[in-house]
Amino acid sequence: MPTEILFQIQLALGYAAWLLCFGVYGLPWLNSMDRIAAQRAIATLHSFRFFGLVFILPGVVGPNLPATFAVFAAYGDFATGVLAMLALLTIRVRPLFWAFVVAFNLVGTVDLIVAYHHAIQAGLPAHAEQLGATYAIPIIYVPLLMITHIAAFWFLIRPRQAAA
Repeated sequence: MPTEILFQIQLALGYAAWLLCFGVYGLPWLNSMDRIAAQRAIATLHSFRFFGLVFILPGVVGPNLPATFAVFAAYGDFATGVLAMLALLTIRVRPLFWAFVVAFNLVGTVDLIVAYHHAIQAGLPAHAEQLGATYAIPIIYVPLLMITHIAAFWFLIRPRQAAA
């Protein structure tokens, strides 16, 4: 089977598996929390996005990984991770906390969408072997990141629930 087809199947199944898992476990858990706790949980997950810098680490990725994809993805992930950490650090200053929550979710979502665009433009699915050791990131980690960004936006826009 061609690399491009394998990559696309695995990416689609990554989303399917995470949507099933998130629907059964993640969303009910986040729904049981107040808005701040839910956003803190999501920010905690995204605070590890500094790991995306691995896309520009020689020897971990293939030498022909398209720079148009790798550089933007690496620094977009890094920026998102730093913003998520700043959200976690500013929990006691609510206006700052909410500003960083919005910022890391906007930057992170744009990062993922633009990374998908760059990957498609560069033909990365057909040359997924260039991802090297980072192959699992778009297949396993990115679907969860996108799903949790969507959940974070949902928690930001949904009406506040009355206290029981």
